[in-house]
Amino acid sequence: MKPEHRAVPAAPIAPIAPIAGHVPPRAKKLASLLHLGVPGALAGFACLAGAQQAAPAAAEAVTLNPVVVTGAPTATESFDLPYSVDSVDMRANQAGNLGVNASEALAGVPGLVIQNRQNYAQDLQISVRGFGARAAFGVRGVKLIADGIPATNPDGQGQAATFNLDTAERIEVMRGPFSTVYGNHAGGVIQLFSRTGEGAPRVRASALGGSWGTTKFGIGAEGEKDGVGFVLDASRFDTDGYRDHSKTRRDQGFAKLTLNPDEDSTLTLVANGLRQPETQDPLGVTWETYERDPQSLTIDPLDPATPKRSYADRYNTRKSIHHLQGGATYERRLGEDRMQVSAYAGSRAVTQYQSFSRGFQSSPRHAGGVVDFDRDFHGMGLRWISQRALGSGELTLTAGIDYDRSEDDRRGYENFVGSTLGVKGALRRDELDTITSIDPYVQALWKSGPWQWSLGARHSRVSFKVEDRYIKTDNPDDSGSVRFSKTTPALGVSYALSPATNLYASVGAGYETPTLNELSYATPTTGFNFGLRPSTSRQAEIGIKTFVSDNARINAALFRIETDDEIVVLASEDGRTSYQNAGRTLRQGLELAAQAELTRTLTARASLTWMQAEYDEAFSSRGTTVAAGNRIPGVPRIAAFAELAWEATPGVTLAGEVLHRGEVEVSDLNNDHVAPAYTLVNLRLSAEQRQGPWTFGQLLRVDNVLDREYVGSVIVGDSNKRYYEPGPERSVYAGVSASYRF
Repeated sequence: MKPEHRAVPAAPIAPIAPIAGHVPPRAKKLASLLHLGVPGALAGFACLAGAQQAAPAAAEAVTLNPVVVTGAPTATESFDLPYSVDSVDMRANQAGNLGVNASEALAGVPGLVIQNRQNYAQDLQISVRGFGARAAFGVRGVKLIADGIPATNPDGQGQAATFNLDTAERIEVMRGPFSTVYGNHAGGVIQLFSRTGEGAPRVRASALGGSWGTTKFGIGAEGEKDGVGFVLDASRFDTDGYRDHSKTRRDQGFAKLTLNPDEDSTLTLVANGLRQPETQDPLGVTWETYERDPQSLTIDPLDPATPKRSYADRYNTRKSIHHLQGGATYERRLGEDRMQVSAYAGSRAVTQYQSFSRGFQSSPRHAGGVVDFDRDFHGMGLRWISQRALGSGELTLTAGIDYDRSEDDRRGYENFVGSTLGVKGALRRDELDTITSIDPYVQALWKSGPWQWSLGARHSRVSFKVEDRYIKTDNPDDSGSVRFSKTTPALGVSYALSPATNLYASVGAGYETPTLNELSYATPTTGFNFGLRPSTSRQAEIGIKTFVSDNARINAALFRIETDDEIVVLASEDGRTSYQNAGRTLRQGLELAAQAELTRTLTARASLTWMQAEYDEAFSSRGTTVAAGNRIPGVPRIAAFAELAWEATPGVTLAGEVLHRGEVEVSDLNNDHVAPAYTLVNLRLSAEQRQGPWTFGQLLRVDNVLDREYVGSVIVGDSNKRYYEPGPERSVYAGVSASYRF
């Protein structure tokens, strides 16, 4: 018999997600193992990077079969769904990690490659089954959502840095055909859900420090008082960075209130902010620089100084980010039906100093070496959920509409004044960029006996409008607009071969519009590329989910993805990159995941992804033919993860992790030095003590125990061949925390 899930707290609204907190009737607690395999004892530990005081370990029992909402019309056990989806319990995960990057929590999810660039100016590098691997900064091709608020812009460009890991309850990751029901740029979906304030009020504080001048301090409070649940958090993270010129400060704040206006409704209010002033950007490095010294930077040969300085130092490359957003979700039960209404709004200001030379900027069409924009964004969603008996089974039907809009007041400046570099100079770009998306959708799930059928469809309409305000004799008006639309259906079926084994299959169609950045230039010397088309994909997946015992589960999936009009680099000259549509690409592979409670004190988990990602037909790029059969850059053929965790004594856990990534091509032509394969070993020790209302925690973590040199991520297709972003040597971190329950 398969283990059953435990109940999950109410979750905020999110596109296509069901009403929060609905749990199937067979739910009960089970002291077993979450998909990520961290022992149940760890789930009660205080997060040493700023998490709450947890409930006793028995109350935080983890499961092999968690309830998920991503992709499903109602909260459903992951075992029953006809697609690949994982739920990462952040309460357990926080005990052994720093709580800085989502890559700490998601490394073991199959099909997902998530890399810390060691460059906080450019965010994490995330790809799902190859979608998103080309992103030079931020996240594209993967839909990011946090507490019902999209962390992905309507054009598909997202920012994982806005995720607040200190207050996260869980992160759900969906791959495969059903991701397409999330519309534009949903090659995969990563959705974060914050904790809901429950129980007696408590306060907490934490501190950690370690290698490369890293520190993090956090304070917070949460609980429930007079019917109002609250979660409050503030933290400051500082690091000098492993690489030269990579110093960072990140301030985050978070607040969540949960109210019940009456017995049939819930109102949730969420606000969070991120501030990163003057974050240094070390840029990528050439292969020669990496071999000489992974921490160093590539030298600018045009630098007149003696000795010559790096590009990053000479231009003082850096980025400042100020991000603030808030949202509200209202849920109401109306007989057998439910209604959800959500709204959000926010602002984001970014100033980035790049390393373009004055020579490049001599072209009258060049946008300058300083990017400066102020973004206002907002959106809302409406959803109706109905459950009815139909024939021999039960039908759950969800229908709704999402509206999202962002407006960028975007400017560009020269990055020099006279002979002084790395300062804001003359204006070279001034425009207002507006992106709007309107997406109606419908999703149905019908369950009868051993069969469960799922059907979803979403019609996405994305509009881009550019109002050019920088018009000169030699720089004409580039104003214009373009609209893309596409219906993305998905169909899936699962069959219960036995109570412990489900077989499933699903198919779907998706699309990715160009991002605003990709539309910006038709060629390096002309204006907007309104002729660039969206890429479209057809996906298929078959798999099996089985419990080999009450304490062990195995998932296996085969997938195939065919894409037309893949968006690739056309030219990269004079500091400007333009894009074109290539032909067909093919991604196919295998995912395996296993997790088990080997003994009462020993747990294990492992995942393996093998993927063949290649161009299925030849195309011309920058005057050179990219041959059919070339590998798509940025996608490793092999990715594997394994972890063994041992509860040495009650309250003390020791765990080891092994992470492997295969070699990675760095350009479409496959003719530059690949980023080599690597294997890393990490160790962690966490402990907790309770004394009356107090809970104390300690953390010791050692990453890259064997002190390997490796390339952690790559910048795909960099025209200067500065593709490589080295990962850190052996790193040691320690932390303490204390919380008090009133």
